[in-house]
Amino acid sequence: MDFSAAAQRSGFTIENHQTIGSTNDRALDYLRTGGASRHFVIADEQTGGRGRLGRVWVSKPGNLYASLALIDPAPQAHAFQLGFVAAMVVYDTLRAAGLDGAHLSLKWPNDVLVEGKKISGILLEGLSLPGGHQGVVIGCGINIAHHPSDTLYPVTDLKSAGVITSPFEVFGHFSASFEKWLAVYRGGEGFGDIREHWLSFAHGVGGLIVVKDRKEKKVGIFAGLDREGRLLLDQNGQIEPVIVGDVFFRDS
Repeated sequence: MDFSAAAQRSGFTIENHQTIGSTNDRALDYLRTGGASRHFVIADEQTGGRGRLGRVWVSKPGNLYASLALIDPAPQAHAFQLGFVAAMVVYDTLRAAGLDGAHLSLKWPNDVLVEGKKISGILLEGLSLPGGHQGVVIGCGINIAHHPSDTLYPVTDLKSAGVITSPFEVFGHFSASFEKWLAVYRGGEGFGDIREHWLSFAHGVGGLIVVKDRKEKKVGIFAGLDREGRLLLDQNGQIEPVIVGDVFFRDS
């Protein structure tokens, strides 16, 4: 199928592969070799897809696998905020595809949940470019026709949630949503608006959570986000900002 018309309507260029190792790897190579900003790499199937913290992302045909290559999309120290931008993109994409917003929520830092089950994955990667520029790749996978098993969290897909659609149709919503939310973000100046929207759909604010990284586990109340997007963890009245980790929800 020709995805280019949808991409061009939203101001992007695109390349489409039947099979590829990783759309993120290809997008990084594209930037490394002088490619321009706002370029999508999409694939029907990935043989080496990956998620956050080096996890394998199962990528069989039937779902959407897309990576967006950008140049200088945010101040380097705040590039992680693009994960919130991408989460809003996926949220809007799923709504446009037909999912009821009452069943959707967002989990820090950039997961989108359907009735508490993960339906997408987002991976940010960057590289330094000549002239002091910064390249960033935003990789997104959306489960449309199927989802993997043996995962860290419960997972689902659009078909299981009662929405019958295709990667082609979903990408049309996806590219239009990216155009919208990158304009809201405005290179970082609009993160306050992104943060406000994200929090309005956030799962578990005010509840007890566990935050795990590779070294330790912390338990506390999810007190919101700071102005930069760090999770605020309330541990007996002491507020600690968290910038990396996996969040698990617990009954209070």
